[in-house]
Amino acid sequence: MDLASWVWNLAPFAAMIAVECTDVGASTISKAALAHGMSKYVSVVYYNGLATLILLPYFIFHRKKRAPITLSLLVIFFLLALNGSTGQILFLAAVKLSSPTLSSAMANLIPIFTFLLALITRMETLDLRRSSSLAKSLGAIVSVTGAFIVTLYKGPAVLTPPTSSFHHDQLLLSQKSEWILGGFLLVIVCLLSATWNIAQGATVKEYPEEMTIVFFFTFFITIQSAIFSLILERNPNAWRLNSTIEIVAIVYTAVFGSLFRIAIHTWCLRKKGPVYVAMFKPLGIAIAVFMTVTFLGDNLYLGSVIGSIIIAVGFYSVMWGQMKEMNMAMALNNEPCSSQSSTLKGPLLQRDASEEI
Repeated sequence: MDLASWVWNLAPFAAMIAVECTDVGASTISKAALAHGMSKYVSVVYYNGLATLILLPYFIFHRKKRAPITLSLLVIFFLLALNGSTGQILFLAAVKLSSPTLSSAMANLIPIFTFLLALITRMETLDLRRSSSLAKSLGAIVSVTGAFIVTLYKGPAVLTPPTSSFHHDQLLLSQKSEWILGGFLLVIVCLLSATWNIAQGATVKEYPEEMTIVFFFTFFITIQSAIFSLILERNPNAWRLNSTIEIVAIVYTAVFGSLFRIAIHTWCLRKKGPVYVAMFKPLGIAIAVFMTVTFLGDNLYLGSVIGSIIIAVGFYSVMWGQMKEMNMAMALNNEPCSSQSSTLKGPLLQRDASEEI
């Protein structure tokens, strides 16, 4: 029973690691598809529409014990989708102007924005006199610092695998002005993502049915992005998919970048809260470095090694603070029960044993 409980508690951690891996893959494939002429507006319509179709049978046939959907909930779903559609379009525009590596690095601003918004909305408390709060604050700053080191400091190459034509074609830097614009758009995307984490965390507490939320999220994004595309995309040929990489990008993003990602995020938001979800973003840059070296033949530079180590240190500092606060909350919840017991040692020893496992 203890082993099953330990595995179940580990599930959100493993799921968030998988999400970060698939996110980096989605940005890399999207970058390749955009380079082949795929429209960023149309692609958002296609992969969200495909995700909605995949979820449609579940929404139609899975009606057991479903909570009623009110008009106010539909309005909330629509606003969440508006945040998502805007963020997805801006993200693809930013990736096209810059690179997947920069997008993974800038995504580390999400923990800072989410933590600040969580403090403002009182979903999180900050008491620097407590070691857990101090560890979370310093860990977030350290992780972001490591991400910027990876981006700004290149250093000498420590590993030079055989390069490929794809590497030379896809990883060339854009013009400086486009690179800066891409970074600015990524900052806006990070702010939207942090806002989504907070709003979605509040929504899932009110309506704890993740897949229904995901269905309406992708459904409304499809409608909204279709309207945006009809207004902003003036080329009618943009709606035609002309290459295999475009089809692969849409299917991959629909399954992993939309369904898998949003479902896992929504589930983890309900289980662990918005800051826990956001704090996995610093791992994205380390995963991006690994994937570009392994699959794209990119060089591994000293700055990437140093930055990734700093990110890992900050990440585990945050996780330590999060776990300590969870253990403190569990101890407080068990305290009334233990005070009513005739002997205090029994419950306390039982709790300590479970924490060690």
